[in-house]
Amino acid sequence: MSAAAEPAVCWLILNGKSAGDDAVREAVAEMRGRGQALAVRVTWESGDAARWVADAIEAGASSVVAAGGDGTLSEVAAALAAHDLPAARLPALGLLPLGTANDFATAAGVPLDPMQALALAASGAAHALDLLRIDADGRRHWCANLASGGFGTEVTVETDEGLKKLLGGLAYLVTGIARLGRIEPLPVRVRGPDFAWDGGLIALGLGNGRQAGGGQALCPDALVDDGLLDLTVIPELSGELLATVGTLVKEGQRAALERSAVRARLPWVELESGEGAMTLNLDGEPVQARRFRIECVPGRVRMHLPADSPLLGQPSGRLRGDGQSG
Repeated sequence: MSAAAEPAVCWLILNGKSAGDDAVREAVAEMRGRGQALAVRVTWESGDAARWVADAIEAGASSVVAAGGDGTLSEVAAALAAHDLPAARLPALGLLPLGTANDFATAAGVPLDPMQALALAASGAAHALDLLRIDADGRRHWCANLASGGFGTEVTVETDEGLKKLLGGLAYLVTGIARLGRIEPLPVRVRGPDFAWDGGLIALGLGNGRQAGGGQALCPDALVDDGLLDLTVIPELSGELLATVGTLVKEGQRAALERSAVRARLPWVELESGEGAMTLNLDGEPVQARRFRIECVPGRVRMHLPADSPLLGQPSGRLRGDGQSG
């Protein structure tokens, strides 16, 4: 039977690394036992998620569930956004968290239990979800959670896969500590509507979501449905470094951010590196360019999220426009 002829309402796009997960298999069996039509498709190589999303759209699926980490979520969201259809005519997006850090799920309140996550995705209640559209020297990318740069990006990119399997999110902290003596400010020019900043930074966050890299809350006030991205720049701290580290230890990461960070909420922002190409980590995908333009596209897709999710600011199910403006 062809994919287009399958009657499944919900398509589960499962990261191949988790194909043997017993809890996922049990949750799929339980949902089918409850009468939920559910098709499972496994990603094996680059481009698989986009192909399965295209098949799901052709089949008339009401939802597609990204089963994996933040990278899988962003890959499936990007595949949906790439279709020339308004959000209301695309399948709604669900999430079954199976990654090392699950930063988006943690911030959004999506259940980590596979059965609960699938039940949420089949609930029918979908909310508008903004996406970040990134132009990197003429190449287009999408990001569902958070784009980061500077020291935090280097930590995320350099953290060993084996270490992540052994320590989970703690692996990012271990790698960060190992790099502390090698922090070099990155010269960047940042521009947005009524906003300008130039200087050396050690970390940069552009948030649709709030955290990345195993719990680094770079954009602690971000909302996924406000039509704006949250910008956080942590400049080179020089003499303030020890005081900021002391604040971090005593009062927590948010207090340290308030002490040192430059923050703004903008519809778009442009970045230009002062020293060759810079790297942005887009939900686990490192992208290099000399110039970036990052734009928040309001309501580009719909997503199954808890009604009381901290990332929501709009009433349940509300969509603004057709998700293709900008």
